Amino acid sequence: MKDIYISKMNTKLSFLVLSLYMTSALLSAQKLPAVLSGIQQNQDAELYLVRPDGTMLFRVIKDNAYTLSQMQANPVGTEKGIDFDFGREDLSGTMIYGLIHYEDSKYPMPVYRSSPIKISEGKASLDLDALRGRYDMTGWEKSGLGTIGYRVMDQRGTILYDGIVSFSGKEGPFKVINSIQNGPFINLLQPEGPTISFITSQESIGEIIVDNKVFKDPYPVIRHEIKISGLKADSLYKYTVKVGKIEQSYSFHTSPLPGSRKKFVFAYSSDSRGGSGGGERNLYGANVYIMKKNLAASANMEIVFSQFTGDLINGYSTTRENMMLQYRNWYNAVSPFAHHFPVIAAMGNHESYKIMFQDTAKKYRIDIGNYPYSDNSSESLFAEVAVNPHNGPLSEDGSAYDPDPEAMNFPTYDENVFYYTYDNMAMVVLNSNYWYTPSTSAVPFVGGNIHSYVMDKQLEWFEASLGKLEKDDNIDHIFVTIHTPFFPNGGHVERDMWFHGNNSARPYVSGKAVKKGIIERRDQLLDLAVNKSSKVVALLTGDEHNYCKTKLGPETIIYNDNYKGKKIRLKRSIYQVNNGAGGAPYYAQQETPWTPFTTGFTTQNALCFFTVEGPHVSMKVINPDTLEEIDSLDLK
Repeated sequence: MKDIYISKMNTKLSFLVLSLYMTSALLSAQKLPAVLSGIQQNQDAELYLVRPDGTMLFRVIKDNAYTLSQMQANPVGTEKGIDFDFGREDLSGTMIYGLIHYEDSKYPMPVYRSSPIKISEGKASLDLDALRGRYDMTGWEKSGLGTIGYRVMDQRGTILYDGIVSFSGKEGPFKVINSIQNGPFINLLQPEGPTISFITSQESIGEIIVDNKVFKDPYPVIRHEIKISGLKADSLYKYTVKVGKIEQSYSFHTSPLPGSRKKFVFAYSSDSRGGSGGGERNLYGANVYIMKKNLAASANMEIVFSQFTGDLINGYSTTRENMMLQYRNWYNAVSPFAHHFPVIAAMGNHESYKIMFQDTAKKYRIDIGNYPYSDNSSESLFAEVAVNPHNGPLSEDGSAYDPDPEAMNFPTYDENVFYYTYDNMAMVVLNSNYWYTPSTSAVPFVGGNIHSYVMDKQLEWFEASLGKLEKDDNIDHIFVTIHTPFFPNGGHVERDMWFHGNNSARPYVSGKAVKKGIIERRDQLLDLAVNKSSKVVALLTGDEHNYCKTKLGPETIIYNDNYKGKKIRLKRSIYQVNNGAGGAPYYAQQETPWTPFTTGFTTQNALCFFTVEGPHVSMKVINPDTLEEIDSLDLK
């Protein structure tokens, strides 16, 4: 991979590279966040970092990573069909294509033709004659409208992207028209209706028709979020999305009134970043194979929503457009199923959008979270692709360690920390990778948060939210989900909320360590969820690519023998259910103080189904690839 170095030795090249590859805004033109340390700008406004030993590290941008805009290929209608230009002369490979029959399946997907197209010097041409006659199962020859799904593979057979393009015309010339490229998705489900989101190829006003009512965008957009209201609770509705000449119809079921206490099932999983084995197991950043299996099994179980907590993608990219490509691949995978029920995503460490520094000898490398935090951070990027509740805390601004209360010094919590309810259940979603510095060993002299630490303002919000839900008579059960385990069992014993029992691990702000260490902060979270709450049923975690459950109670050993800090005692028993088996490469079990309290450990792909029926909660775990049952448990 070609690296582009920003150094004072080549100022002209530096600014050329910045103009070509910087995303959103020039970092060098931005004021350095006061909460970081060790990062400097030279007289030419170039960023560099100095290690404690004096080694200078310069900013690096990986310039040849694929981007979403490249894979969307700027399709153009021709006399014979559609031309695709991926904007990269170095891309050679294959494009597979096929019509999508939206009226033939509840979960429509492309049916690929057996004759692929060659991609040469970044270009490909589709002759629509290949989809006529016995291959025209959608009737486009008669209607003059059709939609094609296309798959891009490089010369090694690696799948890069699954795209969608709609066209009009019968005999030619053909015209590429406004397409629904991603979605529609059911979001923010309420008794009176959901918010339905989708992405189109052109700015437009989208319409959604439900129960003979029309809901539409107030102005033309590419990212559509249309709120549906005025419907009956606990009812099935058909809806139609209209964008220009394109219409698609699906269905959703509104949620019951709070406290109805009817039986329902929801799914839980995490960690679907690219896996091993080739093909769709790593579709440029995501294990699309297992995600489709997860959601097909979930649809068969008639779930009401799916919670997916972190590591959707490989992430850790230095460019915004590459992150957007990976996110799009994940959302494309879930889209056919999310037409009908919510798939609610939360952040993990692999959602990291980073700045990379390296010395000229490539001996040292330090990664930090990208900024400016307001519009070019991991958190702001996640808020752009997800549609989640806005009821979380604002940020860590205003905390005891904020160096300038008048300025925005931290990323937002909007849409990455939140809670939602369904009937008599609440799901509280936390973010243990907020303001994350991937190079953990560099945190003391660079600043940022370590992996798995929940900072002060989020902790305050968690306490207040649990208190509110405890007083809500309509809520009987609370689930708390967070990417990193409180008690790791295999793969991340050296970090997560444990760090081998070393409490010294903690964030640094403006060169200073925060007051509480990782074990102390873990204990504060546990005290709130277990000792001060009577409704929290389970902690749903991931990060470790396996499934297991750990009983947390008065007998559970949660400290090393040599731990000298203040200890808490758990006053009741709940379970930590770790399911990071959503497709990422596996981790085997390791020995910990709580190993005797951990059961069901497996490295199989796993999917958890929770059944809530009035006062009772149970769990069944299956392998979505084989459909065999892995584990089961009565939680309440």
